[in-house]
Amino acid sequence: MVRICFNRLSSLRSGLLAVSLLGLSACGTTQAPPTAQSIAGLTPVGTVTMTETVAVGMTGGKGSLTFQGHSYPFILIGSVVGPGGASEINAVGKVYRLNKLSDFEGLYSEGTGQAGLDTSNQADLWLQNEAGVIMHLTGTSEGAVLSLGRSEVEIKLTN
Repeated sequence: MVRICFNRLSSLRSGLLAVSLLGLSACGTTQAPPTAQSIAGLTPVGTVTMTETVAVGMTGGKGSLTFQGHSYPFILIGSVVGPGGASEINAVGKVYRLNKLSDFEGLYSEGTGQAGLDTSNQADLWLQNEAGVIMHLTGTSEGAVLSLGRSEVEIKLTN
């Protein structure tokens, strides 16, 4: 009986955490996603590889940050501004304005391209968090997403 109650509480806690993260993501930041102009003249300080999956209006994924000669795995969860769809993005890119590792975590505004139905095979992602860290990632995309060209993702280091 105790084990069943504990498992239910654990499941409830996990569900509440996911809902909280999505709620945080849905609230969004007021900043617009960065552009090429945002990084003009800046030198990259790290690199990122990332896989992001969109299912309906939610996003999730994982990746790895390389910063100051070390690799740091991370996870991400968020939401698409719009109805969403189903797609998977595999991307790599550069990180700018990261002064210390702890600045990497947080809520990012993510510019994913033009508003409307995206069925392209190319991914061109621009992300910026509240600490000012900017990522520009490019790669491949499979599937289709109907959005306003923007999403919000929460990134957490896992190590």
